[in-house]
Amino acid sequence: MILSTLILLFIGAIVLLFLSAAVAPFESLGWWAGWFGDGKAPPVPGQTPALAASVPESPNNHFLVYLSGIGAMDPDSVPQEEIDWARMAVKRLPQTTTLADVFPYSVTNSGLETQKFFSKMWNYLEQRRLKNPYDAFQLLINIRNMFNVAISADPRYGPIYNLGVANEIVKALQLRGYRIGSGKPVTLVGFSGGAQIALGAATFLKPMLRAPLRVISLGGVMSDDMGLKRIEKLYHLWGHLDPVQGLGEKLYAGRWKWFPSSPWNQAMAQGKIEFVDMGQMHHNGATNYFSWTAFTPDGRSHAIATIDQIGAVLVNEGLMDPAALKAAQGATEAEARAYEEARVAEAAAALRAKKDKKAKAA
Repeated sequence: MILSTLILLFIGAIVLLFLSAAVAPFESLGWWAGWFGDGKAPPVPGQTPALAASVPESPNNHFLVYLSGIGAMDPDSVPQEEIDWARMAVKRLPQTTTLADVFPYSVTNSGLETQKFFSKMWNYLEQRRLKNPYDAFQLLINIRNMFNVAISADPRYGPIYNLGVANEIVKALQLRGYRIGSGKPVTLVGFSGGAQIALGAATFLKPMLRAPLRVISLGGVMSDDMGLKRIEKLYHLWGHLDPVQGLGEKLYAGRWKWFPSSPWNQAMAQGKIEFVDMGQMHHNGATNYFSWTAFTPDGRSHAIATIDQIGAVLVNEGLMDPAALKAAQGATEAEARAYEEARVAEAAAALRAKKDKKAKAA
């Protein structure tokens, strides 16, 4: 019975993947045609979406938007490690309004569970992930979202997709008190595939916001996107043990050195791209950029080290006062240490339980 259920699940998963690949471009085209979303006409490139409600202007002079990796299912359902990381980033990055509720794998900011035909499947996979963050079926969510990253980088369908995401980013910023035309700079932080979508959205965000725009990639897989022409600078944070972040330079010909006129190589020549070495960090697993149980040589968890590096980038760009950053780091140090100790204890307890279970089975 269990075997037959697993076989059916596997077959269903394969069918789901083929269907996801086939319909991925049509989600963007359907939104553009008015079939999906709120039923309103899609925005004109460069036109800023209007808010229905008035929101007080934020006193902060800098805004940061986090775009999650391909493991996310909707704006509120991303891997727990990213949620914990974002909560600490809000506290540890001063003078900045930080938001992390834009789902970059949908042109309408709608989660996978809202899909008419596949909602039960995605909800089932989400329940499995809640029980085990490393469940093998999590790969299906990753692959589905990976198709949308490919759409973002595609010169045929990418502009429509990226316009939709840019529209949702602007809405989210306005709901946090961003005033269009204020000139307040915005930084997009994208993890994994989120970095490509950040670059893609930049093409439309710049004229919408009429303000300086920067992108910080966390192990991002990026193409030679035209969005590079719109941003002030791209920082790529990469780990030595992260093979995924290097896929972009292999998959996209525009990043090869033989094409000096590509947007990527032009940006490199202009000094608009900077690579930041994050040391012995992986893309996934217990030693990734968001880990609370893996530590750098100076004793900080990977999660804290990544936040602090983003803070250093913002200081370098003149977006944050170094004294304010240092004060925020000091104020949150005890909380960070306590969180790290709790997560290490949990990991140790889980490992002991696993060993005990194996011993009893033997």
